[in-house]
Amino acid sequence: MTKATKQISKLFAAMVLAGVASHSFAADTIKIGIAGPKTGPVAQYGDMQFSGAKMAIEQINAKGGVDGKKLEAVEYDDACDPKQAVAVANKVVNDGVKFVVGHLCSSSTQPASDIYEDEGVVMITPAATSPDITNRGYKMVFRTIGLDSAQGPAAGNYIADHVKPKIVAVLHDKQQYGEGIATAVKKTLEGKGVKVAVFEGINAGDKDFSSMISKLKQANVDFVYYGGYHPELGLILRQSQEKGLKAKFMGPEGVGNDSISQIAKDASEGLLVTLPKSFDQDPANQKLAEDFKAKKEDPSGPFVFPAYSAVEVIAEGIKAAKSEDSAKVAEAIHKGTFKTPTGDLSFDEKGDLKDFKFVVYEWHFGKPKTEASPQ
Repeated sequence: MTKATKQISKLFAAMVLAGVASHSFAADTIKIGIAGPKTGPVAQYGDMQFSGAKMAIEQINAKGGVDGKKLEAVEYDDACDPKQAVAVANKVVNDGVKFVVGHLCSSSTQPASDIYEDEGVVMITPAATSPDITNRGYKMVFRTIGLDSAQGPAAGNYIADHVKPKIVAVLHDKQQYGEGIATAVKKTLEGKGVKVAVFEGINAGDKDFSSMISKLKQANVDFVYYGGYHPELGLILRQSQEKGLKAKFMGPEGVGNDSISQIAKDASEGLLVTLPKSFDQDPANQKLAEDFKAKKEDPSGPFVFPAYSAVEVIAEGIKAAKSEDSAKVAEAIHKGTFKTPTGDLSFDEKGDLKDFKFVVYEWHFGKPKTEASPQ
């Protein structure tokens, strides 16, 4: 990022975030930024991230904090918008925050991470799955979720080995996350001899998918994979049912939200979704799951526990480094293994988890999702 770009970004930060309340911080706290969508079409996913991270901060503080200091949450709304994410990242730097849990959308996480790397801010995303984010050799960037380069093959292999459709369409929303994972699914399917008859993008935010559905019907498609988020897929499901398209649908963790059932109604029944393991169902996490429920928060969202774990990794990284210097903390995170509710986490040289598996679930309308056949 050039100096000119940084200056423009900082001007944009001032404009976009003029309404964000200023915060005062006590000298004896360690500030943890939580950055993600509090507003916008995917704010439900942001709720998961904020819920998990704030619970971790609360529980770590209840146990005495980190090296005698309490953690302090500082919340930022990027609305899953890349420009606003850049504005947020600059505000994080200006606020003196050295540790961030976020961002959520890959298209927002990538430009924000450029700033964090340049400015010495440790960022751990619990949700952004694009491989491009960690393919640049950055030292300050980590994630507590898997990659689309693993999620795509998990979906593609399941489709080829278990669903065995006759004619497949792969759609996406033309955005970094959606198109990236759709491309990975297409590559996996073709590698297993499954022909993809239709590979096309739709526009995020569109409401009418009649022409696309007509094209799918004309091609006699019996399976549709969609890379993107739930608002568009919910409408595609509902309109496909209305227009008589008899096809099985599948999507990534970006569609695994109860809101898809609110949009698609019973057309969401049987949708296949790749998601992180249901960490809230792990007996070892029963007490933590109950703690969320006691606050009237849902522990089952795919990003809740990864966000909790991200805070734990930061806290334990500070302890291991015996310092709040972010470069030293990043080095300690790279070298360490951290016991968290999502498992014993260790990171490779890129900042990605060394072992993370996505699970295929079947979505049900009005009932909990169920794990699908083994891959």
